[in-house]
Amino acid sequence: MFIEKSLKNGMSWINLDAESLHQTPELYKKYHIDTETVEYALDKNERAHMDYNREDGTVVFIYNVLDLEREKDYYETIPMTFIVQKDRLITITDQDSAYVTRNMVRYIEHHEPVTVYKFLFASIELISNSYYPVIEKMDKTKDEINMLLRQTTTKKHLFALSDLETSMVYLLAAAKQNLMLLEHIRGHAIYRGFDEIENEQFDDAMIEARQLVAMTDLVSQVLQQLSSSYNNVLNNNLNDNLTLLTIISILLAVIAVITGFFGMNVPLPWTDDNRAWIYIIILSAVLWVVLAQILKWVANKR
Repeated sequence: MFIEKSLKNGMSWINLDAESLHQTPELYKKYHIDTETVEYALDKNERAHMDYNREDGTVVFIYNVLDLEREKDYYETIPMTFIVQKDRLITITDQDSAYVTRNMVRYIEHHEPVTVYKFLFASIELISNSYYPVIEKMDKTKDEINMLLRQTTTKKHLFALSDLETSMVYLLAAAKQNLMLLEHIRGHAIYRGFDEIENEQFDDAMIEARQLVAMTDLVSQVLQQLSSSYNNVLNNNLNDNLTLLTIISILLAVIAVITGFFGMNVPLPWTDDNRAWIYIIILSAVLWVVLAQILKWVANKR
């Protein structure tokens, strides 16, 4: 979606569609975008980073954006490209990150004209804020799954917990990369060229990025703890089942030994007694009960 908006003092913001950029090579030449930057913009696996061109002063920022339209059972992030050229900000987005441009348009409509860097850091703050509703929703879902697992530990609920944990891995990694990018900007020479308003907006963006990392890290740790706890519960249940099967097999072996003993073709006690089978049953039952109590005591002692 092509967008062109005016900013402060003749500055401007232009949004280019990644698909159009891929199909129309002359488009990026028109806006003086080099091939390497185009490759960054079209790479779905590009990590958050910053590139500075000393020759013309162009700065390229790759920032991780949350993909709200889940194609899988968990959330992922996608890279969004910001290009700062003197008095112009260029963003390259696709269908998955289109919601960011809509938020940026609303920001321009509801605020006075701002500079390129002020608008850039305000947009980054908007991106960080877009994570919070999803993380809060995931945190609520985590509590619901936890309650269900306490009642019945099923594969369906365990898979749901695994999907949440996978989502948080992606979100935490993206949040940390975004924070590292902002810290890189603070240590770069361009930071010293910001005015007071741009510095304030940068600090706001930095605060939101740090809060996002702290929030995602906390939820991720809780999910890991839950996953580990239920894994221990399942292992304990498996051990209990194996113990029970072992006890049953030992008890059945008692009957097999006794019946096998009296089934031998040699002289044995009670051979001529018509009520011998009653004695054998009573003897087996007594030995069964005694052995069961011993095994029960051993199992409880463990």
